[in-house]
Amino acid sequence: MNYLNSIKIALNALKRNKFRAFLTMLGIIIGVASVIVMLAIGQGSKKSIQDQMAGMGTNLIFAFPGGEQKGGVRMGNSDAQSMKLSDVEAIEKDCPAISDVSPEVRSSGQAVVGNQNWPTSIFGVNNKYFNIRKYTIGSGRSFTENEINTYAKVCLVGKTVVTNLFGKINPIGQTVRFGNIPLLIIGILGEKGENGMGQDQDDLIMAPYTTVQKRILAITHIQSIAASAASENLNAAAIDQLTKSLRSSHKLKDKAADDFQVRSQSEMVQTFSSISDIMTALLGAISGISLLVGGIGIMNIMYVSVTERTREIGLRLSVGGRGNDIMMQFLIESILLNVFGGIIGISLGIIATKVMSSILNWPVVITTISVVMAFLVCSAIGIFFGWYPARKAASLNPIDALRYE
Repeated sequence: MNYLNSIKIALNALKRNKFRAFLTMLGIIIGVASVIVMLAIGQGSKKSIQDQMAGMGTNLIFAFPGGEQKGGVRMGNSDAQSMKLSDVEAIEKDCPAISDVSPEVRSSGQAVVGNQNWPTSIFGVNNKYFNIRKYTIGSGRSFTENEINTYAKVCLVGKTVVTNLFGKINPIGQTVRFGNIPLLIIGILGEKGENGMGQDQDDLIMAPYTTVQKRILAITHIQSIAASAASENLNAAAIDQLTKSLRSSHKLKDKAADDFQVRSQSEMVQTFSSISDIMTALLGAISGISLLVGGIGIMNIMYVSVTERTREIGLRLSVGGRGNDIMMQFLIESILLNVFGGIIGISLGIIATKVMSSILNWPVVITTISVVMAFLVCSAIGIFFGWYPARKAASLNPIDALRYE
């Protein structure tokens, strides 16, 4: 059988019923377009999370105190007081894979300037914290070692705090009161925006850790430790060295459980990426249902076509046409419907994705694999749902077909 001739016959059959052919393709068009859009949204959210996490510091490592057990009762992490400044000093000395380390204490409350107030958080850190968390100083300066040692009442503020407390006024040299403590603003942090979890990274105040520790919280311990591996390849070594250093500082025996927790940014990226992959798969599966519906629509239309052309089929069979030739003719029609629908659906999906990105400002990523996969799936659907009607056409008795009214 001449396949080129079969394609021409199939195209002529589709041309005779253009509107019906378009309605038949509509399910495939919508299905392919929705698959591409949904996968683009899923991949875009994954990349956005990875980029935002990278903006927080790809080599970031956190150490938190674990819940201590007192009187047989497991205390929460917020109640644990197992971390001291000596732990930070030990990490600086014993961990060559770690480039920077900073103690961290924090509190939430109202920041007040005149008759303006704003709920925010204050972080007590040292100067290395800026490198660890990839913060820049937009204007002004950071606090000095002398200011850290003397519990100086100075701070740097984020863009969100500046906007809500000062408006367009330059806050450097102004005083902001946090709790009952007045703090002199010596710098403004560079703008960072939201992180991968939707938290505003500019809604904060930074002060020397000693100031927050002694003047605001009135504690002697630290709440957590922030560190940065010397390079991304040394993340595992840095975590191992930090863990050993803390176990040594806390005098834990070999079989004793850690009284602290260590988390790395790479673990967070992997976790969020896994969640994003699952969501992308779910979105793809949901949109794939429309492809299935489109395939069922094609099968129904092909059944109608077989019924309408029963006499034509009988004539072909009576003049020597084989059953395989008849089946191939209808199968090619089904495949062409899916191929044309797939091409239009891919174009529509790409356009819809671009429009959605520009209007809604959503992060989207169109990957080659998603386009190829959508096209292959719609082609497979054409073969799968077109085969049974084509087989029915091929199995018709020529005499019965010729007598069909």
